[in-house]
Amino acid sequence: MTTPGGPTRDASVVVAQDADGHVALLCADFPMHGGEYLFLPGGRREDGESPEECARRELREEAGVTARVWRPLGSYAITLPSPARVHLFAARELTLGPQELTPSEVDFKLSWWPMDDALNAAGRLLLPAGPLALQLAQRGA
Repeated sequence: MTTPGGPTRDASVVVAQDADGHVALLCADFPMHGGEYLFLPGGRREDGESPEECARRELREEAGVTARVWRPLGSYAITLPSPARVHLFAARELTLGPQELTPSEVDFKLSWWPMDDALNAAGRLLLPAGPLALQLAQRGA
C-alpha cells in the first residue's frame, strides 16, 4: 500500500525490562523537535517482516538487546486516513550485547530506568507510542 509520500509501513516499539524491572530507554538530541528526548527502541517494519520480527530487530540494533520472552501489547492506527499501525511489545529475559547503530542513530545512548521513573518521564518521550507502551507493559496487558 502506498500513500502520496511513498509506501505505508507499520512500525514496532518495545518495552524491554531487565530482571530488576528497569526499562531500556534511548536518549538522543533532536534539534528540529526542540532538543534532547527519550524514546523506546523501535522503528519501521522492513519488507517481509512481521511486527514482532521488526520489534526484535529494532531492539537488537538500537539497544544491543535480545530477549527470550515476547508479549504483544496491542497496536493502534498512526492516523485515521492511514492504514499504517504501530505495534507495541514487551520483552523480558534479556541478553545485552553491542548496539548496531546506523549513521543516523550514532548518538543514541542507552540507559535503564525504573518503570515508575520511565512513566513519570512520559512528557520527555519523543513519540506517543512510548507512554502508551509503558502503561500497557506495567499493567500486564
